[in-house]
Amino acid sequence: MNLKSAMTIFFSCATLLVCVDVLAQDVPPANTLDSVPEKMPFDIPYGSPIVLDRAETAILAAVTEAKKHNWKLNVAVVDSAGNLVAFQRMDGAQLASIQVSEHKARVAVTFRRESKVFEDAIQVNGLPYITTLDGMIASRGGIPLAEGGKIIGGIGCSGGTGSQDEVVCKAGAATINK
Repeated sequence: MNLKSAMTIFFSCATLLVCVDVLAQDVPPANTLDSVPEKMPFDIPYGSPIVLDRAETAILAAVTEAKKHNWKLNVAVVDSAGNLVAFQRMDGAQLASIQVSEHKARVAVTFRRESKVFEDAIQVNGLPYITTLDGMIASRGGIPLAEGGKIIGGIGCSGGTGSQDEVVCKAGAATINK
């Protein structure tokens, strides 16, 4: 047997072993995307837009929380249509996070859920298609603001880690979401 024949047999056997191993693996559970929920998730109606005074109160609570930890963040509040109502950039907050904070707030309103849901969809559930949704940002720190069971706006915080952004955002959202 020559070297070429021996190499061909070797690689053929190696390929066969890999194929057998792949076929012997357990079949993954059914894709949860194929299941159809009985009720519409995140079906929260939109309400009248948040007014400036309430938006500023939410930002004040968020900034107060950030200052407790010496975190320098940007905080944005949008109305129920996703339009900017109020914004504050803390001294020293990174410039790139100005737009990100507004984007997180807008995602919370337009998708009617916390932006963390999308982060979890990618990191925990392995659903990268989420990033193809128009207007998406999959990062913690965007929370809808609801009053009387209706979304009146959203708050977004950015400039720290995702968990820092989320803590600050929740402090601001607590002034509205009770």
